[in-house]
Amino acid sequence: MTTPLIGISKSTIEVKELIRHVASSCLNVLITGETGVGKGVIAQNLYSNSMRSSKKLVTINCAALPETLLESELFGYAKGAFTDAHRNRPGKFQTADKGVLFLDEIGDMPMTLQSKILHALQNGKFSPLGSDKEIQSDVWVIAATNQNLEKKIAERKFREDLFYRLNIINIHLPPLRKRQEDIPSLVDYFYDCNKMKYPQSQSGKPDSATLTKLCDYPWPGNVRQLQNTIKKQMVFNSWEKVLEELPGAVLANRTEPEGNGQTNPAKPVTREPNKIISEFIDTSMTPDRMLENISLKKIKKLASGRVEKEVIAFILKKAGWNRSLAAKILKISYKALLYKINEFEVHPPIK
Repeated sequence: MTTPLIGISKSTIEVKELIRHVASSCLNVLITGETGVGKGVIAQNLYSNSMRSSKKLVTINCAALPETLLESELFGYAKGAFTDAHRNRPGKFQTADKGVLFLDEIGDMPMTLQSKILHALQNGKFSPLGSDKEIQSDVWVIAATNQNLEKKIAERKFREDLFYRLNIINIHLPPLRKRQEDIPSLVDYFYDCNKMKYPQSQSGKPDSATLTKLCDYPWPGNVRQLQNTIKKQMVFNSWEKVLEELPGAVLANRTEPEGNGQTNPAKPVTREPNKIISEFIDTSMTPDRMLENISLKKIKKLASGRVEKEVIAFILKKAGWNRSLAAKILKISYKALLYKINEFEVHPPIK
């Protein structure tokens, strides 16, 4: 069963659209993003939406195996190729014929093996370990990495020609901390998926205050960490315990103690007029330069956008990041609010 790509953020919606466009093309795809963002989910969705979905999706983690074992896993081996090779064994390229081969963590593939991968991609042929016979295989290759391959190319740790062969289509999924509006939908999904597995769970889905805390947390482990946190909560039936045990977590609405050990509410920040002006005007410019570079119409637009963004952020915070309630308070449609949230990149603060 294919795991859906969950979320309503602009970046997630764009990835969903890209999947729909690319799946029918069978052009090689390189999926990039941090560990745990859901690169494997994107690969599954590409496969399930393609014309190859009736064939196999074969996955191999290039970082999990040593070089010699990785080569035999990818290309197979012939009988007698090494001591324990008592029979011919097909590799992933052969097993995935007419289907999809997902090369996860491609950035960790050894340089010596990259040339053989490149040959297989260019010619659709490869030789099993210990054999001179070439085998024809028609596979759609999808690769994924959490590394900067262009940097590795500059360091001579990744082949440039292989990069361009894999990166015909690039799909990048940002980390969860940059698409926090996806968190409520993900929480709902993981609860629904696991409620049969953890029938002892009694606390239910988080209330708005707890959901705000979940949105405040930066999730260094991304979606995978969120998923495991939901499972943990369903076992312990305590949101307070789970939130307190998050690495580096700071619960929302807490205040920092001052020297006397007492907590104090945050003091409002008062802006001086010259600081406000300096946000929109380079105050060091001469009047002649100002004539060339300053427009009241442009400044008005920037200032209006800034005020609108701050008002939306304030109302969302007051509404516990309940977007439906915030839209009613602001007297705009829910769709218009989502558009402005994406336009102004309004997110819960990262603690």
